[in-house]
Amino acid sequence: MHVIFRESHTLDDTDAPFDINQTAAELIVLSFSDSDLGAFLAGWHRAKNIPDNGSIPTLRLVNLIALKHPLSVDTYIEKTASHAKGILIRLIGGKNYWNYGLMQLQDIARKKDIALAVIPGDGREDPQLDELSTVPTSTLRRLKTLCDYGGEVAAQAALAQLSVAAGLYFKPVIGKKEIPSCGFFCADLGVISEEKVQSLINSEKATFILSFYRSYLTASDLDPIMLLIKSVRAKGFNCFGVFATSLKDKNVVNWLDSALSKFPIAAIINATAFSARGGPKNTSPLDKPGCPVFQVAFSTARKFEWEASDRGLSPADLAMHVVLPEVDGRLFAGVLSFKAPKPRDCDLQYSRFSHETSIKELDSILNKVNSWYQLAKKPAKNKKLLLVLSTYPGKDYQLGHAVGLDTIASANEILNQLIKNGYNAEHLKGKKLNNLLKVCKVKWGLEEYQESLKNIPKQLADEISTNWGNASQDSCFKNGCFEFSVVKLGNISVGLQPERGRIRDREGNYHNLQNCPNHGYVAFYLWVQSTKTDAIIHIGAHGTLEWLPGKSVALSEFCWPRVLSNNLPVIYPFIVNDPGEAAQAKRRICAITIGHAPPPMVIGRFSEDLHILEKLLDEYSTAEGLDPHRQARLANEILIEAKGRGLEKDLAIKISDSEATAITKIDSFVCDVKASQFGKGLHTFGKGDNGSFEIQGLLSALNGEHVQPGPSGSPFRGKSNVLPTGRNLFTIDPRAIPSKSAHDQGVKLANEVIRKYLQDNGEYPKGIIIDLWGSATMRTAGEEFSMALHLAGIAPHWDKDSDRVSGFEIIALAVLDRPRIDVSLRVSGLFRDVFPVLAQMFDKAIEQLADRDERPSDNPYKSYAPRVYGPKPGSFGVALNSLIEPVDEETKAGDAWLNASSWAIRKDGTTNEDRKGLEERILNADAFVHIQDLPETDLLMAFDYAAHEGGFASAVKYLGDKKKNMYHVDTTNPEKAKARSLEEEISRVVRARATNSEWVNGMMEHGFRGAAEIASTLDNMAAFANLADAVPSHLFDLYYVTTLGDPIVYKFLESENPKALEAMRNKFRELQRSGIWLSSRNSTVFDFEVTGG
Repeated sequence: MHVIFRESHTLDDTDAPFDINQTAAELIVLSFSDSDLGAFLAGWHRAKNIPDNGSIPTLRLVNLIALKHPLSVDTYIEKTASHAKGILIRLIGGKNYWNYGLMQLQDIARKKDIALAVIPGDGREDPQLDELSTVPTSTLRRLKTLCDYGGEVAAQAALAQLSVAAGLYFKPVIGKKEIPSCGFFCADLGVISEEKVQSLINSEKATFILSFYRSYLTASDLDPIMLLIKSVRAKGFNCFGVFATSLKDKNVVNWLDSALSKFPIAAIINATAFSARGGPKNTSPLDKPGCPVFQVAFSTARKFEWEASDRGLSPADLAMHVVLPEVDGRLFAGVLSFKAPKPRDCDLQYSRFSHETSIKELDSILNKVNSWYQLAKKPAKNKKLLLVLSTYPGKDYQLGHAVGLDTIASANEILNQLIKNGYNAEHLKGKKLNNLLKVCKVKWGLEEYQESLKNIPKQLADEISTNWGNASQDSCFKNGCFEFSVVKLGNISVGLQPERGRIRDREGNYHNLQNCPNHGYVAFYLWVQSTKTDAIIHIGAHGTLEWLPGKSVALSEFCWPRVLSNNLPVIYPFIVNDPGEAAQAKRRICAITIGHAPPPMVIGRFSEDLHILEKLLDEYSTAEGLDPHRQARLANEILIEAKGRGLEKDLAIKISDSEATAITKIDSFVCDVKASQFGKGLHTFGKGDNGSFEIQGLLSALNGEHVQPGPSGSPFRGKSNVLPTGRNLFTIDPRAIPSKSAHDQGVKLANEVIRKYLQDNGEYPKGIIIDLWGSATMRTAGEEFSMALHLAGIAPHWDKDSDRVSGFEIIALAVLDRPRIDVSLRVSGLFRDVFPVLAQMFDKAIEQLADRDERPSDNPYKSYAPRVYGPKPGSFGVALNSLIEPVDEETKAGDAWLNASSWAIRKDGTTNEDRKGLEERILNADAFVHIQDLPETDLLMAFDYAAHEGGFASAVKYLGDKKKNMYHVDTTNPEKAKARSLEEEISRVVRARATNSEWVNGMMEHGFRGAAEIASTLDNMAAFANLADAVPSHLFDLYYVTTLGDPIVYKFLESENPKALEAMRNKFRELQRSGIWLSSRNSTVFDFEVTGG
């Protein structure tokens, strides 16, 4: 019998040891909460100052954050805790949140007869903590009650109770110990009654409410609360606070439900953390008034740390104050305060941290709230709105691009609906918006622009000049002034968002948080501010405002999105299946993201190109076992037909493959093509089954009402809860990723990748590079990351109470039953920022694998090296922009991909440039893997796929290495995940969607934007051909026949989007000249169209 040991590690293993350096004392109180510790500090001094001849026990206070590392715990116990008489620990989150410390303190307490009381900090009893304690249960309950009361009197009483348990004397406690669990608060009067609130309300003023935790009151940590209430009142509003122990407490919920219905409330500013949704209707008690709820963050960092941080908030603060409040539909208004140390208390050897308000951030928050209030207050007919369309990807024929959305038709529908609801605007009256945007211009003078620049921080104004020179050289500057593409239709205008940089640098600038916008871009938004616009409606995913330079979240006055949006309300119709990029808009410009549906999915007519092959395969199947001679003849015909259709190359059928193997590959491919689905046409916002919900969500936002929150994800991948659309999108708690179900799926994906590689190569892969994207990780709850873990022989460990990932375990080789695969991660910029803990966990796990007593042939991690790489902090994408042309551009593309991927992420969260290390990982890899989880898109619908997958292929060629196995893993149906080669996947998409008449006809229903999508597919095919040599000539033949070779499609392009037609003709010419497309067709029409006759 063999015993297999499981090796587990927590995420806290990465914390550095720290010596608190306190001397011994009779009593010790430990807590994660500064509010708790502040109350005990005040309570001890209250007791000390009682005029009594008696002394009180000495006390030490410790925040458990300082004791997360095991060595820190051991040091503290040896120097301080082992000499105490009584120890009180108030723990939030249960035993597992400080497991090692509890085990060690329990041991020393029993050995030295120390009174140890471990109590929960969430108001509920915890039998596990009871068992760790050495004091009677009655004492525990009394201590828990007193700590739940909070405040200095209750803390003083708790110290007296602990002293009695430890056999020590403590002075009598005088005073009221209990503060109500919830109530009203006035900055001048403190805790007040409902009747007092009613008497103080001025009925001529709007009323704002600030909700905050009772713990701030009990800890006397009220600086940001007091300042915010007073500042709101100074702006001419009524403002009161409501405090509560928790917004999920039933008694609190009932009280709030009643209290907030007694008078009209214009806005709520919320300073509590997490989501408050619950109960039978899954609502928050703050929903009742129906007004917007603005979330503010009380950062646990110090201000100088925030100022120096690109990220803005720590992972914990991001989850508590941003991600989880989004589940309630709250709007993130910014960070209000930071922790600041008070002078060290010599008696207690403790320096209390309390919240200190940032006045500039307070002003920004109030301006934001006031802008939304002014929008709500103004009658519809007087509201000035600007509908904004993107210029991405910088081509005239792609004007108004958005994922899955016809922005031209959507703008028209929004305009019609607004007019219908009382807004003062003009109908287009049959005029095409895309044509109007090309000819209608608004002009803004240079002097006005230069004057407006004085209102933004000087360092930003200087940055524009340094990077872009003189404003008169900008592409938007013509005839002595700036010209913007804007169509004025009464109080509502429709405008094109200008390019933020030069078009040739488009991809590099688009997602780069370090490149400042040019003069024209800045001038456009300063012009918007000058027009007194009430709100911006940005149509479709996505624009560039939320991607401008600055912090990832909790922006400062020096962050471009905040400066240019200038607290203007932004409402953002956004495709429901893209949570990651929607989050950027929510967190960086305080946008309400109104989810819209993707196009409906259809299974198109089976490819005519494969009809004969399908018939032969059916006959072959029928003949099997009945007529061997006929079957042999059919097999030969199948192979000949497949070769004639190009499948021999697409499916990498080798001469050495047996007849059965080849036919199995062909049959599987034909079945895949036949079962493939695609989106029919584009969605129009406000139309279709969910159209009324989408319009209602938009109108509610414009009315200044609370917009109901809704989850994000694909409705075609089992996420039916994303319907109906029209709700304010939210995403998943990053601490809960990967989920248990996602991990199970990730194990299946890992096995599928291994199966495919074994089938292709006859051996296990030694190394794999996995492409991880942030939005995909959000949608799948971490399936891709789990796949990476399992390939390496690692499994997540979850906290049993919260299901949050708390660590990992190393899977023994005997259980894994194969060698560990050397996995490296290329993470996107969004993944880096949203899931920093996952990147750090992977690096920590790799480090632990290096210490395993295993053979190098089974464990490729024996020598530690970084294996998590991504773009430079503040940068996104892979910066390939126009490097997709023939000849030697692939060399430049390979170099660009390496430069945009070369920053290593370490277990402590630090990053450093390590291109040499990345190159070594590539050279040691056998395969590159990308996961495709969305059914409603494919790798030829967006350039991002070619940039990431083709960019890697170019990097391999740039390094002079042999071609790698490129795998595109289709997980659109989780039950039938399938790994295909990149060439096979492209062939499947071309035959199933791109050359399918139903897809083309669906696009032809959308005029200008449909034509743009047809041209875009060709661009992306060409990109894969140039970067990865993954598109054979016959696939371009098929696409030509379907598009330019079809007279009806040709005339459609010529009529609706002539520049798209011109671009396609030019692209086919380029492909022919470069030798990528060597057509087998002899049509004279073809020769004329491609060569220009």
